[in-house]
Amino acid sequence: MFHFKTINTPVGVLTLVASDAGLAAILWENELPKHLRLRPLNQDDNHPLLCEAERQLNEYFNGTRQRFDLPLDFAGTEFQKKVWQALVSIPFGETRSYRQIAEQIGHPAAVRAVGAANGRNPISIVAPCHRVIGANGKLTGFAGGLEVKAFLLELETRREETLRTS
Repeated sequence: MFHFKTINTPVGVLTLVASDAGLAAILWENELPKHLRLRPLNQDDNHPLLCEAERQLNEYFNGTRQRFDLPLDFAGTEFQKKVWQALVSIPFGETRSYRQIAEQIGHPAAVRAVGAANGRNPISIVAPCHRVIGANGKLTGFAGGLEVKAFLLELETRREETLRTS
């Protein structure tokens, strides 16, 4: 059984989904999670993990949190899970290319597969797929849209600059 709640954020309405093992998904307002099997879903606005995820996301958007501390329940292939774990390791305010992620997980020739896995990341923001960019430094696809990706990167960059000058 999966539990969910919706929250309002600066990037729109997000649906948080938790299993008994951890946070399983953060879905964008118009996202059709055809690659996720999240049934049955039970709305639970008081679920402890979902409330904690909401609190940490609010802190992130308010600029007081740089790292999430939530149990994550990634559902995917072993390769996808390696990619998603690599996403979690990207420091706040930094970016990586698909090639760098492929090299990090020991599959340097799997750049396209890394891109595909990144596109199927079920836990956006917390597993920061927005921090992955093209080798040319350009923003690439993002489930929340490129404007949201740019917003998240700018949010993190501004916060990093504030910390350095404080």
